[in-house]
Amino acid sequence: MTHIVIYGATSAIGQATARAFADEGAHFFLVGRDLARTDQVAQDLQSRGAQATACVLDVLDFDAHQATVEQARQSLGQVDIVLFCHGVLGDQAEAEKDYAAAERILQVNFLSVVSLGGMWANVLEEQGHGTLAAVSSVAGDRGRQSNYMYGTAKGAVSIFLSGLRNRLFNKGVHVCDIKPGFVSTPMTAHLDQGPLFADADKVGRQIKEAIRGRKDEAYVPGFWRPIMGAIRAVPEPLFKRMKL
Repeated sequence: MTHIVIYGATSAIGQATARAFADEGAHFFLVGRDLARTDQVAQDLQSRGAQATACVLDVLDFDAHQATVEQARQSLGQVDIVLFCHGVLGDQAEAEKDYAAAERILQVNFLSVVSLGGMWANVLEEQGHGTLAAVSSVAGDRGRQSNYMYGTAKGAVSIFLSGLRNRLFNKGVHVCDIKPGFVSTPMTAHLDQGPLFADADKVGRQIKEAIRGRKDEAYVPGFWRPIMGAIRAVPEPLFKRMKL
């Protein structure tokens, strides 16, 4: 049985990934901001043959982070996978005018991952096995005027994961950076759903495959890898003139 901790368990990507693992009869410790919604996710997974325990956490309550780690360990015993799916898109225009809005984007998307990820890295290192995975974003591959505050946070997550991977590789711990493009979720419902948007369930299955395949970095869907490669390759004197 696979023992899995998911932060942001009520997010569309978190739920989809959990459903993908539920087919194996996994045992979940689910962390969400709203206990009632997290309980609903747990009940759905149980109906699919999994075991699930719900826990409530506001990731901005940094003082409460360690408690969720201890609760998860008590609930699951050993931990095989820790997955961070929580995040906010934020409002770029607001963040440009109000530092508090910018700070919240950074705290939710990046600093909470540093805090919780550091705690779980120590646990997995002590175990000598396991996977730590986090959902970053293709937005973190290069700063673009339309969402550079969100992209800054997600790019920082990728650098953080790279450092953890380098630190933990010889300890038997796998670190996976998951980079989705546009996914049809409530967070993106206000955007025009063009052909580049992916179904959340498809993304969840691909996240499972990336974790099982012990990939260091996974673009989901995979077509984002060449797209972002092309975007990164644009020389800065040209790129700064583009409307992206």
